[in-house]
Amino acid sequence: MTTSQKSTGDGADGTADFNIPVLSVIGVGMIGGSLALSLKKRRLVGQVIGYGRNHENLERARELGIIDEIATSASGAAQGADMVVLATPVCAMGEIMDEIRPVLSAGAVVTDVGSVKQGVVDEARARLGASLRRFVPAHPVAGKEKSGVDAATSDLYEQHRVALVPLEESDADAVGRVESMWRQVGADIVRMGVAEHDRVLAMTSHLPHLLAYAMVHYFAAGEDREKCYEMVAGGFYDFTRIASSDPVMWRDICHMNRSAILDHIRGYRDQLSRVEAMVDDDNYQELEALFSAAREARAVVAERRRIRPSGEQATPKRWVRQLVNR
Repeated sequence: MTTSQKSTGDGADGTADFNIPVLSVIGVGMIGGSLALSLKKRRLVGQVIGYGRNHENLERARELGIIDEIATSASGAAQGADMVVLATPVCAMGEIMDEIRPVLSAGAVVTDVGSVKQGVVDEARARLGASLRRFVPAHPVAGKEKSGVDAATSDLYEQHRVALVPLEESDADAVGRVESMWRQVGADIVRMGVAEHDRVLAMTSHLPHLLAYAMVHYFAAGEDREKCYEMVAGGFYDFTRIASSDPVMWRDICHMNRSAILDHIRGYRDQLSRVEAMVDDDNYQELEALFSAAREARAVVAERRRIRPSGEQATPKRWVRQLVNR
C-alpha cells in the first residue's frame, strides 16, 4: 500500500540530529548534484565525494561547491562513505554495485535515485551480498528536462515527493537514514512496493516522456517541418518540453521497465483510437464530454500534486470518475 508522510521539520520524526559525515555521489548530475547541494545548504553533510565518467563535469561540480573531492573510481568514492547515492542511468548500477561491494563499511547505507525499481533491486540482490540489508531503493519524483551538474539546485526537492521502496531485507536503521535524508531536504515521503512503483511511474512519468519524444520525432520528419518550426504553438512547446531530457537515461528506463511501459502504450493507443473514431464520425458531443472530463481530471492532478500539511486530498468529481470508468 502507498503511504505518504510529510516532513515537519520539527524533529518529531527523528531527523533533528541527522548528519552524514561522508556522502558519496556516484553520478554527479542534476539529481545527485541537487541532493548534495541541498544537504550542504542545510549543513547536514561533512564531505561530499563525487565520481562519474566525465572528468570535466566533476571538475565543474567541484568548482560549483557541489562536491569536495573527485574520486577516480566508484570504489574510491564509496570507500569510507557513510551514505552512497547511486545517481547514474539505471542500467549502469549493477556494475557499480559489483565494484563498490568489497569496500563498503559495515555501517554504510546505499541508496539509488533511479526511475525504475525492479531492475535495480534485481541487480542489488545479485551483486551486493551482505550489504543488501543496507540498500534502500528510492526515487525522487522531481527534476527538469535539463541534465548535468549545471542544472543542479539546492531547492529541487522542496515540496516534491520521494518514493521510498524498502525491501524485505532492508535494515530498519538504513531505511530510517534514507528517509531522514530526504525529509531534511524538504521532500514528502511516499512508501511504495517495487511493482507498484514501476507500474505507477510508467503511467505518470515514462509514458509521457515517450509520447513527447515520439511527437517531436513525428514533427521533425514532416514535410511541413520548416514552416512548423516557425509556427510552434504554446501547447506543442509545453507538451514536448520533456523531449529535451537525457536520451541515455530514458533508453535505460524503457529497457528496465519495458513490460509496464508497453501496457500503458497499448492502453493509450486504445484511447487514441476512440478519439480518432469520434473525430472521424464528427461526434462533437462525445468529444466535448471527453475534453471536459479530461480538463477536470487535469485540475485534480494539479491539486493533488500540491503537498498538503494535513494529509487532506482532493477528491475527483463525479464526471472525472465517469471518465476513469469509461
